[in-house]
Amino acid sequence: MSEIALNVNGSSHRLDVDPTTPLLYVLSDDLGLRGPKLGCGLGQCGACTVIVRGRAVRSCVTPVGTVAGAEITTLEGLGTAEKPHPLQQAFIDEQAAQCGFCLNGVILTAKAFLDQKPKATDAELQQGLGSVLCRCFTHVRMLRAIKKYQEKRA
Repeated sequence: MSEIALNVNGSSHRLDVDPTTPLLYVLSDDLGLRGPKLGCGLGQCGACTVIVRGRAVRSCVTPVGTVAGAEITTLEGLGTAEKPHPLQQAFIDEQAAQCGFCLNGVILTAKAFLDQKPKATDAELQQGLGSVLCRCFTHVRMLRAIKKYQEKRA
């Protein structure tokens, strides 16, 4: 066990954990955050996505020790139910969720992608989101919501 300092959603935390523990477990078990979900556990589905250093990262395969001191943003860190982030609001407006299991991965991947490439084309957006799996097939509504957010940012 080691003391690890994390900065999650703007709050500092000091935790005594094994540095090889997956970040997802620390976020959910120690910090009580429910945005990132355990999906495949292999970093392939995207349900566990968080933003670290401005990039979308799969928290189920990221050892917590590798992100010590970095700014980590989860879905909860974007906005609240009372004041959702503009991307979250676009998803609400477009009714872009069905079961909601993949939403964490889609929203955080889209946010990180558009922060890096604000003028991405539709094809680039689709490619950037291609690594997040969705079984409900609400892709059209999700892409519409992401485009709505992208256009409002411009």
